[in-house]
Amino acid sequence: MRILIISDSHGEARLLREIVDRVNADHVIHCGDFTTDRNELPNVPMTVVRGNCDWEEVPEEDLWQVGQARFFVTHGHRYQVKSTLLPMRYRAEEAGAQIACFGHSHFPVCEQDGPILLINPGSISSPRGYPVPTYAVLETGEENRAEVAFYTTQGTPVHDRGGTFRWGE
Repeated sequence: MRILIISDSHGEARLLREIVDRVNADHVIHCGDFTTDRNELPNVPMTVVRGNCDWEEVPEEDLWQVGQARFFVTHGHRYQVKSTLLPMRYRAEEAGAQIACFGHSHFPVCEQDGPILLINPGSISSPRGYPVPTYAVLETGEENRAEVAFYTTQGTPVHDRGGTFRWGE
């Protein structure tokens, strides 16, 4: 399964649609701060949560599951993600998730922390502390294994992020 993980689009609805069309994912996870009307988001299978800049009535947190992979999705502003990922890891474990997807810091992260895979796709509109805007694509097919790749908004691979991960171990 191919999953597009995106965050912090901050009103860039046209760019978001371009990326969704290009990636052609089976599912899209938007980690908040879309800052548009909900009806401007692409009409595709999507899990979307509210960021600190959003006004639409969508969940603050959500759980989504495909196969053996349970995803905890949140924006991250309530979990101190700009300074530490520990509260995010603990919340994902508490939710029974193997993969935590979040945004807020506008900085791309993909790392294994114990049994939890933590993914921040960065921002497609305004990166912070990273030279280019980014999004992530997670591909899974084999049980407990994921390939995560990062891309610029033009679709160019970002080679210093991502990799192959196993969760729950």
